[in-house]
Amino acid sequence: DVQLVESGGGLVQTGGSLRLSCEVSGFPYHDYIIGWFRQAPGKEREMLGCISRADGRAAVTDSVKGRFTISSDSAKSAVYLQLNNLEFEDAAVYYCAFEWEPEPLGPLRCLSRSYDYWGQGTQVTVSS
Repeated sequence: DVQLVESGGGLVQTGGSLRLSCEVSGFPYHDYIIGWFRQAPGKEREMLGCISRADGRAAVTDSVKGRFTISSDSAKSAVYLQLNNLEFEDAAVYYCAFEWEPEPLGPLRCLSRSYDYWGQGTQVTVSS
């Protein structure tokens, strides 16, 4: 089975940065999409963006554009979420999720995927 493990969360001051990692195992090919999400207490899960592992194309939602970026490491089965200029409102548990994509060079469609496998999440806390 596919397994996802997030890491890199922690405590950071407002204006600071973090890089979250999502390690993917159990799927030796590159035809998949990784989505990044977050969920703060009492709030619905929010989609942040996604990346095609096949060619590295990525997109983020308008709510975090300009501060968050998604990337991947071609040598490793890892996807990253770079968080810059963090605000109090960014505090949440951050998750990555996997969906197999038989046409990985097609449209990313970050928001309309089912994401069949999820990681356990990594906590991001923002302080003053």
